[in-house]
Amino acid sequence: MQDVSLTVRAGEVYGFLGANGAGKSTTIRMLLGLITPTAGAIRLFGQDFHIGQPLPRVGSLVDGGAFYPFLSGRRNLEVLARTQGQGDDRIEGLLAQVGLERDAHRKVKGYSTGMRQRLGVAAALLNDPDLIILDEPANGLDAAGIQEMRALIRGLVADGTKSVFLSSHLLN
Repeated sequence: MQDVSLTVRAGEVYGFLGANGAGKSTTIRMLLGLITPTAGAIRLFGQDFHIGQPLPRVGSLVDGGAFYPFLSGRRNLEVLARTQGQGDDRIEGLLAQVGLERDAHRKVKGYSTGMRQRLGVAAALLNDPDLIILDEPANGLDAAGIQEMRALIRGLVADGTKSVFLSSHLLN
């Protein structure tokens, strides 16, 4: 990646579109501090960002999320909330927001790809972030799942307080 400069404003969805291998996921991993850029600097919310620094205002979904397959969707979010030092008071609302309230008791191993992606979005929202970074959120979804994900993403920014930065290789 060379000379990348982005500004994502509150209430906006910013899409990073490109073919597989174009550097979208690499850029996202740099933004999240998972890999170090070879040159330049990363600034989030007007501040220089360094590898290993916590990102309390950022939520992310990378590689479809990592969940315990033998735990329920709800229990996975409870475990994640505890590891982040948070309570579980937001979990029911997040499950409803992503459309998983009726399936929250089911083990994740029985979830469809779309359900796992939506659970990943719920996990990204646990800390009530200002910026949500989604790496290929429509990966592996059928046409109906893609439409559901798009509607969910539009809903995330509807009140104008959050921003979404996403990558995709899908042109439609």
